[in-house]
Amino acid sequence: MRAVIQRVNYAACHVDGVETGAIKQGLLVLLGVEEADGDEDAAWLAAKICSMRIFSDDQGLMNRSLQDVSGGLLLISQFTLYAQTKKGNRPSFIRAAKPDKAKPMYEDMILRCSELLGQPVQTGIFGADMKISLENDGPVTIMMNTKDKENF
Repeated sequence: MRAVIQRVNYAACHVDGVETGAIKQGLLVLLGVEEADGDEDAAWLAAKICSMRIFSDDQGLMNRSLQDVSGGLLLISQFTLYAQTKKGNRPSFIRAAKPDKAKPMYEDMILRCSELLGQPVQTGIFGADMKISLENDGPVTIMMNTKDKENF
């Protein structure tokens, strides 16, 4: 799994003009799933997202987690995180999981994060044409890849 994690003051997702999810202070997470991903990847990534200390404490140091600040989580599926651009000008998405694998993994991440945070996770709609609005805080943007844990 790959994730782009952005600390935000607010974020919202709209599909066909209808808001499907919105948060105030918290994290906007763009999530990509590949065919090789499994339960271990989801468990590791959910734990990292929910406990990563990237919110400021009283001294302005990044010492607080999403749990510590009671922040919101907006989780958006995004297969384009697996774009391969090595050849030509059109990205290939061959490593991205097909919807029959990716959708249950995305739904599993929603459940895992909800349980870890003790609150509902806000979402987009899997496979939909989503419009995301946000205000970055910092900006703080972190990329993670469960297949390269040593570097993330």
